[in-house]
Amino acid sequence: MPGTVQSIERAAAVLRLLAAAPDGLGVADLGNALGLAKPTVHGILRTLQQVGFVEQGGAGAHYHLSDAFGRLGESYLDPNELRSRAINWADSLAARSGEVVRVGRLVEGKVEVVHHVFRPDDSEQDLDVGTTLPPHATALGKAVLAYATSRAGKPKNLEAFTTRTITDPVRLEEELATVRARGWATELEEHTVDLAGIAAPIRGLGGLVVGAVGLAGRIERICDARLRHRPDLITLVRNTADSIARDLRTTP
Repeated sequence: MPGTVQSIERAAAVLRLLAAAPDGLGVADLGNALGLAKPTVHGILRTLQQVGFVEQGGAGAHYHLSDAFGRLGESYLDPNELRSRAINWADSLAARSGEVVRVGRLVEGKVEVVHHVFRPDDSEQDLDVGTTLPPHATALGKAVLAYATSRAGKPKNLEAFTTRTITDPVRLEEELATVRARGWATELEEHTVDLAGIAAPIRGLGGLVVGAVGLAGRIERICDARLRHRPDLITLVRNTADSIARDLRTTP
């Protein structure tokens, strides 16, 4: 069976991002969201503009979907699809790390948990599926928030949960830029005292970030003595995200 065409996947991802951004997006915004170089994004936009799918207000202006093309939905991936593709990999991550594992997606400025694996011990735990987490104060949230381009998808209020919570918009943007540069996110007592976390984005077709997977646990298990997140756990989380992404890109 023939494989997919990467250029078409990328063009579709660009269109979906533009559909979710009423104010339009620039080349840099799209490149950051999809992990693509500016020349690549510019080439995609130029082609979409030539066929009438995309418009630009003027030189240097943001790009928008054209009226002729109409608008695509903001979210194209059913949460049940994300969960079904993530289950086996998330379960394996919990077993190998010994920590709580969650899979989530960004919805209206919050992270919705679509799958939750209990920490594999005998402790009493509550199921988090369907609950929401603050994206600015959790690793899971930052892993998806770093690639959000729509203002509607970003939190309007940076609530403080602990003394470590990032509440300054400028500092948050710097943190998100770091997430994009290294490909994974962390938290350290930003949502809950004594807890730390690690998460990585999950990319669907065309490189579009459709969610994230992450683990969380007590600081002494997630970090070393210098409060640095353990490299072995970072590798496990990133590999899990890559595995889920591969499944999402595989045609059933």
